[in-house]
Order: sequence, then C-alpha cells, then structure tokens
Amino acid sequence: MAATERGNRELMQKSAEEAKNAKTPIEKLRCQCLSRGAHGIKGLGRSFRIMDDDRSRSLDFNEFKKGIENYGLQLETNEIREMFEELDRDNSGSLDFEEFLKAVRPPMSRRRVKLIHEAFVKLDRTGDGVVTVEDLHGVYDVSKHPKYLNGELTKDQCLRKFLDSFDSPDDKDGQITREEFLNYYAGVSASIDHDAYFDLMMRTAYGLSG
Repeated sequence: MAATERGNRELMQKSAEEAKNAKTPIEKLRCQCLSRGAHGIKGLGRSFRIMDDDRSRSLDFNEFKKGIENYGLQLETNEIREMFEELDRDNSGSLDFEEFLKAVRPPMSRRRVKLIHEAFVKLDRTGDGVVTVEDLHGVYDVSKHPKYLNGELTKDQCLRKFLDSFDSPDDKDGQITREEFLNYYAGVSASIDHDAYFDLMMRTAYGLSG
C-alpha cells in the first residue's frame, strides 16, 4: 500500500535532478521535498504544523522561512520571499497552511485525488480524521504477513509497522491524518505517469470498488 522501495528510490533520484533545473522557487521546493521520497511533502507539512503553536493554520513570513530552513531545504532568502509573495495572493502578510501545501503538492488529476480520499475514508473507521492502529483492525489483514506468521511480530505490531511505512523515518507517531495521507500519496503519484496504473494500484491495495 505504501510506495515500493524501487519506486521511492526512482522518485528521489528523478526529483533531485529536476530540482537543479527548477524554474521557480515553488518547483524547486517541491522537487527538494520529493527528493526525500514519497513522505517528503508530508514531512514538510508536519514540520510546519508543529510550529503552529496557536493552531491558526496560517504562517507569516518569518514562520514560513523558519519552517523551510528547519526542514533542511536549500533555498535562498530571496527565493523564499518570492514564493511567499506569490502565494500570499491577498497581500495579507500570511499564508493559509492548506493552500501552501496544495501549491507544493505535485499536480494530480481529480480522479487520483478522489481515489486517495476514498482509501482514507475506508481506513478511518471511526471517522475522526485520523487513522490509528485501532482503525486498521478488520481493514488491514496481517494474517499472511511473514513476521506475524513466524511469531516475530504481534498483530498490533504489524499494523503499527504499516502506519510507520507512511511516516518520515525520524518522526513516527503511529497515526495518519487525512492531510498527511493526501500529501504522502501526492508523492507516490509523482512517480506514476498513467492514471490507469495509479487507479489499479489504489483499488487493489485498498479493496475499493469500481
């Protein structure tokens, strides 16, 4: 269900090369995030969310600049300023958090976005907007997981391992929000050229109808 190791590696290599030739700061930021793999944009979103102490879901320029630098992305101050001003369409001096992430995500067709949301709804059994180990019971079958079969992992440990596969390597919290799920699959989507293949992958992985 998560990105394959090979697909992730190819995405990282491709994005690292594209970052060198990016024509705009937003393209450069997107490519640098994806050069970290499918979880790259999700990790950026989480980095900014941690900074949002007042939960305003908005960022002023200093917060915006600090968030990019804290995530370790290589952008000049003038590039960060140009990006901020481009995204601050109403000249309010702040960016809407979700609008910023929407601009950074690789473009996706409505069909792909719809599939991602359908998959999340299926996983989120409680409907609270967050997928946890408890949600996965009865949805994700671990009975054929090799480490469950040989007794190395319990059912809950297998489920947690599944959740961890969506997380940034150094920032695993055992839960996925709808926004993080979308950000993650935006990265996966960037490595898949054809809608038909993406459709097949999502429907097979999550047992979606249609």
